[in-house]
Amino acid sequence: MRLEDQLDRLAELGLPFAAGRTVDELLYSAPREAYERKPFDVVLFALGCAVEAEPWERWFCDRAWHFDTECVRGQGSYTAIARQLCRIARRPDALSGLRDHVDLDEEEAWIEYTADGRRVNWPIEVRDDWADLLVVSYLIDELEHGDWRFHVRHNGQAMTLFFLDDAAAGRLNELAGEQTIARFPG
Repeated sequence: MRLEDQLDRLAELGLPFAAGRTVDELLYSAPREAYERKPFDVVLFALGCAVEAEPWERWFCDRAWHFDTECVRGQGSYTAIARQLCRIARRPDALSGLRDHVDLDEEEAWIEYTADGRRVNWPIEVRDDWADLLVVSYLIDELEHGDWRFHVRHNGQAMTLFFLDDAAAGRLNELAGEQTIARFPG
């Protein structure tokens, strides 16, 4: 299936290209044959990534994020995760007053934020540079609403998260011909 046709189908399901993104930018990261060999496989991964050229931090899709769970480097790691989750949920202000403390040497960490008028503080289990997925699930719980949920496509130590309604997630699985995504933590 042509790459452009795959992108059209994904846009119909709620995973359109972000404003200003182009097929040429996708082709910078992988050749056309990689995208077209197994429809929806590589393109679903790519939608969660940023363009691999300057200026940085330009995402291919505003409803997807490729989350490498081995990402904790220190202070700010969990606020960065929370901001990405807010971005793909299209709720940039849902978690305000975000701050974290991460001390890998002392194995001490926490994240704090305000959601719906409540101040929340979660302790974080430190396991080297691996994200605490229980805390990530707490952040996700704050952001899901109505029929809109976080769905996950696993990729080894990483995953691509998509924010879709349940009906679109079901149609995506039918379209891709397999259980492509599941509800987080899935």
